[in-house]
Amino acid sequence: MPLAEPHDDHLPEEDLVALDGGQGNPDDNVVNETSDASDPTATGDGPAVEPEPTLPEPVRQRIVTLTAAVLPTLPADEVPVPLRRVAKFAPNRRARLGAPVIAAQLTADPLFRQRVTARVLADAGDLGAAVVEGTAPAAADPVEVAALAYLARPRGWRELIDASGAAVRAEADSAVVAELVREAEQRATRAEHDRAVARVEAEKLRDELARVREELGQLREESRQVARTLRETQARERKATELLATERGRAARASADVDAELRRARARLAEAEAAAGVARASAKEARSVDDARLWLLLETIGQAAVGLRRELALDPVDKLPADFVADAFAEQPGTAPAGPAARARDTDDPARLDQLLALPRAHLVVDGYNVTKRGFGEMSLEQQRKRLITGLGGIAAQTGDEVTVVFDGAERMHGLPPAPRGVRVLFSRKGETADELIRRLVRAEPAGRPLVVVSSDREVADGVRRHGAYPLGADSLLRRLARS
Repeated sequence: MPLAEPHDDHLPEEDLVALDGGQGNPDDNVVNETSDASDPTATGDGPAVEPEPTLPEPVRQRIVTLTAAVLPTLPADEVPVPLRRVAKFAPNRRARLGAPVIAAQLTADPLFRQRVTARVLADAGDLGAAVVEGTAPAAADPVEVAALAYLARPRGWRELIDASGAAVRAEADSAVVAELVREAEQRATRAEHDRAVARVEAEKLRDELARVREELGQLREESRQVARTLRETQARERKATELLATERGRAARASADVDAELRRARARLAEAEAAAGVARASAKEARSVDDARLWLLLETIGQAAVGLRRELALDPVDKLPADFVADAFAEQPGTAPAGPAARARDTDDPARLDQLLALPRAHLVVDGYNVTKRGFGEMSLEQQRKRLITGLGGIAAQTGDEVTVVFDGAERMHGLPPAPRGVRVLFSRKGETADELIRRLVRAEPAGRPLVVVSSDREVADGVRRHGAYPLGADSLLRRLARS
């Protein structure tokens, strides 16, 4: 095939623009003049231009690779304009992306080819010298010899290229033959394997045949035994037939007796089924009576409850017990802050708090400053209250429970934000602590209502526990708020 090929469509756009633009209008005067002077085929006075030989693909690729390798070693003014951009490519991209331009330039520019040949032959050493002399060592690579011959073009260089093409084709044919030999060997191996498998199967079949023959002998022996047994059985059968005739008379009489007994049993069964039907009807009637009694009892209890509510004249309540404590003891906040108290740690597990708040109609009472000073004491009191009340509003919205938070109050707080829905905010009055107000709230609740008190004060925990409340440490509420 010719050395020059069309441009690679997979070149980057900027590379194609640079290569195509440089190839169409070369302006290197030295290259043009020298080319005209050195190649007699470039003038009209010389012999007719011989067409480029058809190069085997490996030879063409080797020529492009050798040229791409020496491009960076040429002076800048000796590199044709179309190849100056290619010379700047990375080594692994130069021969791959610049192959069309390099091939076209080698074909069209003899002076450039001579410059490339000089450096390629210098790198080739003895092989290059032999090719220049028109000979090639027998052990040399035919592709390398053909590539050097194309560049150097000594006497008989076309014959060297033709010989290389023949060698390449011979190698391809050898590869095909080797592949065919390999496939034949594989088929032979598979055939040998199949023969081995067949031999194994034949051995198995022979063993199976021997086993079947042995079983056949056993069956024949058993058949003889069965025949003897059959003859003995037939003799016994004749005797049994004689006995059967004797017994049939007895069986006829016994059958008549059995029929009579069966008729009597059927009569008794009919009587039993009638009695069972009567019993089922009685049981059904008894269950109906029991259901009526149970319904009457429940209806009586319900009417009694309605009558009791009417008797007591109980109206729906608008206030809860904690609201009465708030009205009675938190009208005027006081200035007696609680002193340091012992800390109680009954439990700090927020999961325990979630379990208690999941109980129906639970009431959560929080010792405000006890929790805020433990969790975020670096804030001001106003910020502490705001943060705690906001978090308790989220808990009230999630659980639907009643929430009361109690603070020690020296005086009435002004400018407090409105409490979230479901959260009651109380301040102790003058001369009273938040701990005392919490205990009053606990005592005001009815017995049996789930009441959860959050405080790390041991005195508060012990006091509310005696009244049936569930004391929890401040850390349990802080962790619950952090999780929200």
